[in-house]
Amino acid sequence: MSRRLFCEINPFFYFLSIKKEITKRHIKNIFSKEKIAKRKSNDILPNIVKGHTSVLVRKLHNVDITLQENKVTNIKLACDKISNIVIKPGETFSFWCTLGKATKAKGYKEGLVISKNGLTKGYGGGLCQMANMIHWLVLNSPLTVTELHHHSDALFPDERRKVPFGTGTSVCYNNVDYRFKNNTDQDVQIIVWCENGDLCGELRSERPFPCRYKLVEENHHFKKEGDEYYRNSQVYRFVIDKAENKEIAKELILDNHSLVMYDHDLIPPEQIRD
Repeated sequence: MSRRLFCEINPFFYFLSIKKEITKRHIKNIFSKEKIAKRKSNDILPNIVKGHTSVLVRKLHNVDITLQENKVTNIKLACDKISNIVIKPGETFSFWCTLGKATKAKGYKEGLVISKNGLTKGYGGGLCQMANMIHWLVLNSPLTVTELHHHSDALFPDERRKVPFGTGTSVCYNNVDYRFKNNTDQDVQIIVWCENGDLCGELRSERPFPCRYKLVEENHHFKKEGDEYYRNSQVYRFVIDKAENKEIAKELILDNHSLVMYDHDLIPPEQIRD
């Protein structure tokens, strides 16, 4: 029999564990030599590196629609904090250093959040979608991801999905952060806003970069293991030289093996392999 951690025995110990990790990250930030981007500018950089939109309110099985609607409020508040931030060469973007803690006092509402026991609700719930947006823009650029926490489980079936499965990131204040570094020779800027039911985002730069990027999911399927189903696939990133329109690299960025947490009857039968 495996030993249980204190945080697994009582919710109070779990709360203390989270507080400890938050404090450790605060201390780490104080003594870190990373230069965190902080400057915002109303002067929008001219070149669009990548643009993207994602649906804000989805019909999720067995999920209170109010939590989805509250998420829209949370996302709009996050847009005000994040949009127009400029990341200079050598600087790092930090999701939580930019956003700050999402609290009721700041106007955040209860939305859907992922906890150690699955899905629950909490103030600022749904901000993962903002982190996912930023990560997708970064994946389509030469910027360098320095902190990323993948979702380990398949929480919902696809509904109007535009990007390969698994290319999102978890965030939880403030010890589970999302960060990237600008190792290029020019400023980049993140623009995010809400429009017509979508979260919209752009990554901009001073000048075009020499390469473009394409992400492709391959070998996607579901497979039963014991009494559970797992979602499997590989996600590759193709690097393409713009001048010659030639592929110069193919990188495996994700090997998915994710436990399906939703009703197995919602898995498309044609996507199940023996």
